[in-house]
Amino acid sequence: MPQEIVEDPYGLQDWDASALSRCFVHLCNSLTWRQITGTNPPHPPLTAKEYTKAGLPWFEYFDAEARALKGSSVLAGLKSVAEMGQNKGAVPLPENETVTPERVIQLRAHLKPSQVREGAF
Repeated sequence: MPQEIVEDPYGLQDWDASALSRCFVHLCNSLTWRQITGTNPPHPPLTAKEYTKAGLPWFEYFDAEARALKGSSVLAGLKSVAEMGQNKGAVPLPENETVTPERVIQLRAHLKPSQVREGAF
């Protein structure tokens, strides 16, 4: 999935810096899930291959005017889970097969509030 970080088109004055909040995220395995909730964990999510085979759409966002920001040199040194596994001779994500999406829905920037994007409905 291609990803880019682009410059925020809004200035700091456009954001409500006085509204603060925080969110706690707890990761747990299936045994811990069962202990916390008393229920079985959710069914595993679809793999990319299963998702594509089911004919579900992939989405691509397009903004011709957006320019990706230069990446962080600190973050450039990070390795993905797959790269770390390969270095250890392991396969940490065996279901992580590359797919070629068959249904791609193009999303685009700069729509007016009342404008409907083109597409099949």
